[in-house]
Amino acid sequence: MSMQDVGFGYRERASYASDPQHSRGRLVAESESPTRTVFQRDRDRIIHSTAFRRLKHKTQVFIAHEGDHYRTRLTHTIEVAQIARALARSMRLDEDLAEAIALVHDFGHTPFGHTGEDALDEKMRDFGGFDHNAQSLRIVTSLERRYAEFDGLNLTWETLEGLVKHNGPLMDTQGRGIGHPVPAAILEYNAQFNLELGHHASLEAQCAAIADDIAYNAHDIDDGLRSGLLSLDALEDVAIIGDILRAVRTKYPKLDEVRTTHEIVRRQITLMVENVISQSQANLDRIQPQKIEDIHNAGQNIVAFTEAMRLQEKALKTFLYDNLYFHESVLRVRKSADKIVRNLFEAYMNDAQAMPEGWRNEQVQADMPARARLVADFLSGMTDTYAVREHRRLFDHTPELS
Repeated sequence: MSMQDVGFGYRERASYASDPQHSRGRLVAESESPTRTVFQRDRDRIIHSTAFRRLKHKTQVFIAHEGDHYRTRLTHTIEVAQIARALARSMRLDEDLAEAIALVHDFGHTPFGHTGEDALDEKMRDFGGFDHNAQSLRIVTSLERRYAEFDGLNLTWETLEGLVKHNGPLMDTQGRGIGHPVPAAILEYNAQFNLELGHHASLEAQCAAIADDIAYNAHDIDDGLRSGLLSLDALEDVAIIGDILRAVRTKYPKLDEVRTTHEIVRRQITLMVENVISQSQANLDRIQPQKIEDIHNAGQNIVAFTEAMRLQEKALKTFLYDNLYFHESVLRVRKSADKIVRNLFEAYMNDAQAMPEGWRNEQVQADMPARARLVADFLSGMTDTYAVREHRRLFDHTPELS
């Protein structure tokens, strides 16, 4: 990779980048801002939303009260956005769009992270299931109630497309869901505003997706070491991390553990970001896209790790699953969180009056699927702290999250 191929924010966008002046627009037409591009305006709406503030008290790996310095869903999101911008800048893409997609990508997560999502998906099995990506779309297209002229945030086509498809197309060429059926919420919205579910998303969306992987791989190592569930010695034989650790110890033999951890994390992020930039540029050189439609029709993700890095990253994830995410102490907390979510869902389904007044929709009480979806909307929007408080209000005993 030549440095002359890397963008530093001073050159015009590439011809295949998303162009805010040629956006496909919004579902509800609006007069645009004279001082901000449409993607900058999307980003600002996302940051000012209620859903964004709630991320502050939603779990990443460790429940919020376990320590002030662990990542929450909000701090993780900010870190993803920073990496996404760096990747987009290097490829001369629209940084604001990449940032907007990164900032909105986790809106649909339940309290207590993936534990809450698994529990809610199980309870919703007879009513279409629960998918956090589809829930993110519901939030920004319907559930946020801030504007006089429309529900949701009325984001641009490009931001919504990136939100829904940042991990790749959802449909094959026959219109069938890839891996699993396309969630109903996505299909319903797509009927109004076609997000081209069978095509690849923009490079900006692809930057946000791989930035998510880079951020949580690095920072879950950091949080795992901080918690004591991981040790530096245990990382010596781990893909990617082992070589970095040995290099740090060689250069700084007397460095304390805290600084050693930070040195590992920053070097890991740098290594993975530079790997993505190099491989993505090689892919662009090979495909030679001339316009954004070439990206949508490329038939592959262009923003990617090298094959060697992809295998190392996979091995790192395996290590984290075995030694952190499924550690006995983490599983103990997950079991309590699972029970809280299940109990709340059952309580609200059995008695709609148990929900706050603004959520008591008498019109859906006899329609069980609609009622269940209403409960899922309410429950998934909760922060960890609010879910615990609600459980204490409704039940005599609330499981300890410790």
